[in-house]
Amino acid sequence: MMEGDDPFPRRAMLTAILAVPAIAAMTGKSAYAASDQSNQIKGRKLLTAFFTRSGNTRVLAGTIHRALDTDLFEIKAARPYPEDYEATVEQARQERDRGVEPALAATVPSLGGYDAIFLGFPIWGETAPPIIRSFLSAHDFSGKTIRPFITHGGYGLGTSIEVLGSHAAKARIADPFVLEADQERRTIEQVSAWLKRI
Repeated sequence: MMEGDDPFPRRAMLTAILAVPAIAAMTGKSAYAASDQSNQIKGRKLLTAFFTRSGNTRVLAGTIHRALDTDLFEIKAARPYPEDYEATVEQARQERDRGVEPALAATVPSLGGYDAIFLGFPIWGETAPPIIRSFLSAHDFSGKTIRPFITHGGYGLGTSIEVLGSHAAKARIADPFVLEADQERRTIEQVSAWLKRI
């Protein structure tokens, strides 16, 4: 199952609400003092890279980007997936079953300069989307920390963590942040707690 669809006004409102507690949780300061924080993560060069279809993962990516002042990169296929949901499901299934890694529209120009990469994606067919395998194969993650943030529609992580381990074998894969896409009422608490832990 792919990440659930979510109307834009709710996503926009959620993003605005999330930004303040996430920053406060990272710093232990009020939101007003967050701009002059000096925190272990903030002192590192960070990238938030994400793939999304319906926008749920984009909301989380934007929250992380703003809270930690990361660079932001959207992972896109050179040939976009179909607009039709069922056609996308079928294409992704065929790619998964055949081990296809679809071509990327672009790569990160200087991944070597980053200390850690927040990597976001939805679960498709009980695993990471094929384009995530492409992204991992196209870059050298040696010595990097990958912090996954993953959305799903109720079926959990599937084999996605194994995919990260096999396609970025020289990276450290941190424990993932996982959000069921239709559990928005718990999003603020979960994202804030996760950012505080790391």
